[in-house]
Amino acid sequence: QVQLVESGGGLVQAGGSLRLSCAASGSIFSINDMGWYRQAPGKQRELVAHITSGGITNYVDSVKGRFTISRDNAVSTVYLQMDSLKPEDTAVYYCVCRAPMEYWGQGTQVTVSS
Repeated sequence: QVQLVESGGGLVQAGGSLRLSCAASGSIFSINDMGWYRQAPGKQRELVAHITSGGITNYVDSVKGRFTISRDNAVSTVYLQMDSLKPEDTAVYYCVCRAPMEYWGQGTQVTVSS
């Protein structure tokens, strides 16, 4: 079992920045890939960014060049640095990991005002 706890969401003006953190606990030795999903009201959940255990990253096109995913395996934490935020980035952001089952955090709200 893996538990994920997100933090760092909030309200920010367009053009601003936020940094999300997701701390893992439990069977952390079994964690492979980690990532961030988001779900906006009335929309399907989408994968925003993903990072492998070896540090290879990929992003959805809409956030490329603005968001950066990273992980610190020493403290079992994955981060999402979000810069140049836009109102369309408003969503609940979820941390996810594979260990090898999929585990999800509870989500953190990000609201970007115009």
